[in-house]
Amino acid sequence: MHASSLIILAIASTLFTLPAVAQTAPGGMGPGTPGGGRGMGRPADCSKAADPAQCTARQAAHAQVRAACRDRTGSERQQCMHQQAQQIDCARARVPQQCEARKQAYAACRERSGPDFKRCVQERTPPVDCSQATDPARCQRHQKARELCRDKIGPEHRQCLRDALAPPAP
Repeated sequence: MHASSLIILAIASTLFTLPAVAQTAPGGMGPGTPGGGRGMGRPADCSKAADPAQCTARQAAHAQVRAACRDRTGSERQQCMHQQAQQIDCARARVPQQCEARKQAYAACRERSGPDFKRCVQERTPPVDCSQATDPARCQRHQKARELCRDKIGPEHRQCLRDALAPPAP
């Protein structure tokens, strides 16, 4: 896996711990659903993640939510996904306060969908407290990248994060 892929994986786990759970694409096909989402049909290799246990737990939680909502489509599926996301036990999260903040943002934005939902959640989720991070310098770099890219969504957002976090050229 390339360094940029690891960076994106780290960003995704920090920024979007649960968005794949709460998002659906048009037609009821969400990320991780075969044929749904953009580039997210195949799960990440957790053995190469910075925190393999967290990666595995996150994938299991996403699979459980998708399974609970698999027979639903459209707005009914979206509603199911939101309900499932609200049932997540934040006491078991790596950063419980961040998990609770994200759940509150999801609840406040539940009537929206697609890019509007993502933007709403991004605006309502407070910044991470880097003083309690295991690597505060890394956390601050990611915080700056999130701030720099906050007005972008989708592939443009991911590319902005890649560019902001890429190691400087020699």
